[in-house]
Amino acid sequence: MDAWIGVLSRIGFHARHLTITGRLASWQRPPVAGITLRFSHEDIPLGDAVLLWNRDDPSRLATDIGSGLERLAWALTRRSWPETVYGPLAAQADTATLDAVRTATLIVGAGILPSPRGPGSLIRRLMRQVPDGTGPWGLSRVVRWAHGYWSQTAPLPVPWPQICQILDTESHEIVT
Repeated sequence: MDAWIGVLSRIGFHARHLTITGRLASWQRPPVAGITLRFSHEDIPLGDAVLLWNRDDPSRLATDIGSGLERLAWALTRRSWPETVYGPLAAQADTATLDAVRTATLIVGAGILPSPRGPGSLIRRLMRQVPDGTGPWGLSRVVRWAHGYWSQTAPLPVPWPQICQILDTESHEIVT
């Protein structure tokens, strides 16, 4: 917990304003056990912190802070959710469209292609949420942004122009 409090403090959630609640009683789900504590900053819920261990080998520990980067950015800036996540794109398309393209970009960027079954079928479902007429210009801009967004964590193996071509082709096939 001390390490997570240090991280939160360094990004602007100072420890003196953090509230941590929960019980120290552990929960169990095979094959792990853990303790979950919830944390907030100045009464804004940020997420939870979980300490996990393997029940058969308790020396195997992991910690996880259950808060997305977007939620932390939102809590720091207090801007609207779409503006926090999408910046200037938020004014150009609805959140459902932006979410669909962002997620489809990650999936295709990881090398999964659209298909009628399996993981690729999710791409098709996502692209059905993108309105007709978005066209290659608007789609290109959002895909380029999403590619950069995901590449901040780890480089995507598929370049953004190829992702855009795949998603544009998929959008065109859905329309026809």
